[in-house]
Amino acid sequence: MTINHAGTLGKEYFISYIKLIMNACGCSVDEAKEQTFKRLFNFKEDSMGKDTYKQFLNACKELQK
Repeated sequence: MTINHAGTLGKEYFISYIKLIMNACGCSVDEAKEQTFKRLFNFKEDSMGKDTYKQFLNACKELQK
């Protein structure tokens, strides 16, 4: 998936990305969350901006329901 660093990524983007990781790797939501945090954020919450990180957390909460 292509990332546009010019704007904030939305919750729907992260839901799709995490589901893609889960399907490709056959892993749980928690494992996919960790992989996404590693791949997109390089383990730094502010690497893509605060709003994008908030959307990431919102997506994770929704997927864990």
